[in-house]
Amino acid sequence: MKKLIFTLCLLGVTYGLFAQENTGAAGAIMTKATQSKGISRDFLMIQLSYDGWASTPTDVNTKGLSRGFNMYFMYDFPIKKTNLSVAAGLGVGSSNVFLRNQKIDMQNTSSTVKFVATDEYKKYKVSTTYLDIPLELRYYSDKENANKGFKAALGVKVGTLLNAHTKGKNSLGGDRNIIKEQNKRYFNSWRYAGTARIGYGPVGLFGTYSFSKLFKDNSGLDITPYSVGIYLSGL
Repeated sequence: MKKLIFTLCLLGVTYGLFAQENTGAAGAIMTKATQSKGISRDFLMIQLSYDGWASTPTDVNTKGLSRGFNMYFMYDFPIKKTNLSVAAGLGVGSSNVFLRNQKIDMQNTSSTVKFVATDEYKKYKVSTTYLDIPLELRYYSDKENANKGFKAALGVKVGTLLNAHTKGKNSLGGDRNIIKEQNKRYFNSWRYAGTARIGYGPVGLFGTYSFSKLFKDNSGLDITPYSVGIYLSGL
């Protein structure tokens, strides 16, 4: 998964450098009208978030700064004679939610997800990674350049689960130990979420709320993920 995220980052940086180089070389001979066509349309979007679970039972205890990271490549389709556009993209989204003095019994053979009380871990998190397709309806106050002025977007994203695992850290006998258990069978294979963004220039705030549950219907839990955070967009 880390290799996939690194590859996407490298592609984004390469694209940005290539675009800047071409713009600089041609800038001396391009007219103002022509230059506007090559200006940013929010092709790359990076999001950092605080992640949480809604509708958790009273015996499920989350803690600390649970966090997420998303990176999407978007293609923007302006709607003529308006300040609106429609954008579609592809990318990865990850979430890490920490538990307090609990763990998930990943070896449990039943379909029910069991949160077990434990004090053996200093840190313990539940991590998921999705391949996402985001769709947005966008508004720009400066329709020629998404890196300037006010902007907002409403949308949805559909994701398929790439990885689900738990990771615990403890110290036994002075040694630092990491226990990682990977198992997707408790988790929904697909997620559907509503999204919203508001910002100025290349930075702003965003939020997502899942229409689907984190765990499968027969898991005995109706936990619904959500996230709020900041984003950086451009290119």
